[in-house]
Amino acid sequence: MQNNSTLTPPLSPDAVLACIHAALPPQRQSQRDLPRLASRLHALITAADLPDRLDAWRDLTAWLAGGSLWNDVYIDTVDVHGSATQRFAVLMDVLAANLDLAADVRRAIRAILDETDAANLFGEVGIPSDRGFLSEFGDRLTAKLIPSPRDDHDLSHLVSRSFRRDRDLTLIRGLQPSTFQRAVDILFPSTEPEMAQAPRRAMADGFRLLVARVQGQGLSLKLRTRSERRPVAASPFKRLADSGENLLCAWEQQRISGPLLEAWQADLEACRDEMQLISKRLEWEGISVDIVYGLDVLERCLARMESIVGVMSAEPGAPGPQLLLWQQLAYAAHESTTLHHLVRSNLQLLQRRIVDRAGETGEHYIAETPDDYRHIWIAAAGGGLLTVGTAAMKMAIAGAGLALFVEGFTSGLNYALSFLLLQAFGLMLATKQPAMTAAAFAAIIRDRKGSERLDVIVDYAACICRSQLAATIANVVLVATGAYAFDAMWQFVTGHSYLSAAEAAYVFHSLSPVDSGTVFYAALTGVVLYLAALVGGWVDNWVVYHRLPQAIAEHRLGRRFGPMRMIRLAGVVSRNMSGWATNISLGLMLGMTPVLGKFFGLPLDVRHVTLNSGILSLATSSLELPLVGTGLLTLAIAGVAVMFVLNLGVSFALSLLTAVRAYDLPRADLRELRRRLWLRLRTRPRDFFLPPMRSAATS
Repeated sequence: MQNNSTLTPPLSPDAVLACIHAALPPQRQSQRDLPRLASRLHALITAADLPDRLDAWRDLTAWLAGGSLWNDVYIDTVDVHGSATQRFAVLMDVLAANLDLAADVRRAIRAILDETDAANLFGEVGIPSDRGFLSEFGDRLTAKLIPSPRDDHDLSHLVSRSFRRDRDLTLIRGLQPSTFQRAVDILFPSTEPEMAQAPRRAMADGFRLLVARVQGQGLSLKLRTRSERRPVAASPFKRLADSGENLLCAWEQQRISGPLLEAWQADLEACRDEMQLISKRLEWEGISVDIVYGLDVLERCLARMESIVGVMSAEPGAPGPQLLLWQQLAYAAHESTTLHHLVRSNLQLLQRRIVDRAGETGEHYIAETPDDYRHIWIAAAGGGLLTVGTAAMKMAIAGAGLALFVEGFTSGLNYALSFLLLQAFGLMLATKQPAMTAAAFAAIIRDRKGSERLDVIVDYAACICRSQLAATIANVVLVATGAYAFDAMWQFVTGHSYLSAAEAAYVFHSLSPVDSGTVFYAALTGVVLYLAALVGGWVDNWVVYHRLPQAIAEHRLGRRFGPMRMIRLAGVVSRNMSGWATNISLGLMLGMTPVLGKFFGLPLDVRHVTLNSGILSLATSSLELPLVGTGLLTLAIAGVAVMFVLNLGVSFALSLLTAVRAYDLPRADLRELRRRLWLRLRTRPRDFFLPPMRSAATS
């Protein structure tokens, strides 16, 4: 039923501005942005069709999110308003002071609600599609590059356009419940119940959409296989759908009861318990991005349903649940257009899994006791001696005149074989430490809280520093002396040095941090080391997720070779697959990076501190010092030092960043961690270079 005010002609622009001035104190009337409010209100109430009306509403909301009108606070009849909500308060004061203008605005709002469908606003906005992570990522990326076409009859498109920027959220974020209730009383008064019919109908439809999403996603095969075995009818997701429909029907008949609400809440908690169980099983059964994505979709649907039920069950005149729902919709509309939020929310568990697996390997690289410290020296010394052969083979491959791809691939196989031998014999390469040991921080961040967590991280940082220093010194000293010894033996057998004079001269120039790209190449090698650690973690997760050891143990070849042999093979694969993947991928990336650089015409190469220390020793042994020149030798040694810093520093920083992001370490904790590290270095520098005097594990 229309009241008489809706039949009067709309106000003119000047009349609207006069209404604005009349509602404000004299000292506020000169604000330069008030005429813009008048023009936007006039455009809204005089719009001839739906597209114009939607554009006018979008312009009005943009004005409301435009920041403060005055430097001081603005006080209306219900609240005190700062910079974020001053404009909204002014609009409410204007509408409250002029009933005709308020009626015109209500008429425009009702026309929008009657001509649009808001079901998708409640049931779809901010909730990713069911097609999977990659499909959703592709859709959002496409929307970034190619704007999606307008759909004026879907209200969710208007809301998404209204909250596209971060500043668009400042208004809805700053609203107080009292201010929001005032707006509801003005725009949806109890004297005009027809104003609320369309929103109520849309909210009910949106709730039904959410019920269907939860039931479909919760009963999907990928989740049922990782939840408790029970009949479909006994699933909490099926029960939630039934209790949700009962609750909705009661609300539509305005007879919602306590028992219905309690039954729905119990089913809701049961669904969340089931999701928590699935998440825990992923920790030891392996993580799939699609499963993580499905759990994220479920949690968003449940949170939205909970907010809608909060509105349904709220007492009359209680604005809190309504405001919470509208804030949630605004945030969801904003996040639905961003790639960052999608990637961050869905890849976090996968990051955790990868980091945790690398961290398990990393524990072997940390010297907490004197015995651990001695072991690192011995293992790193053996690693340095083995790398002598790797360096010699590298130079032989480089001087063989092979085709570009063949040279790169052969070098990669040489590196990979060397790293696999290191793994097989329990030897150590210093540059592989950071990507592994930084991941060990993840266990600390995950398992400890507060000040204790930071103290343990500082202790581990000291352990890692002395471990890496010891391993690097042992690597470099042994590979250098071993290369000299190798060249001496080569000269004794063949009568000439292993490297020619031209090859040796090239080595000196290529290692110079001034005359070559050594600095950039060393940093790039740090990135390669980090990526290899991620590959190892990812492969280990893949092995666990697809139950590869079990598949090997139950393979039909067991009939031929014996089931016990297959079981032992499965154990070997389970224990070593992560290391194999890391070593092979690292070797191939080190070998193929220069090939890719030359193919694409890009300055890409690698500089590995241990390998190049051995190559430098071979070059130095091949030329007399007068022929080399002290300047070139000094620059080459400086280049090796740069490699040490960048190889370790870049890979460690990237790995630590991954661990921190995987477990959401607060920024305040990061600042406090830097302070405590500096304090420990100033007061107890020995901890960073030498092991503790007594053999006691770090607590």
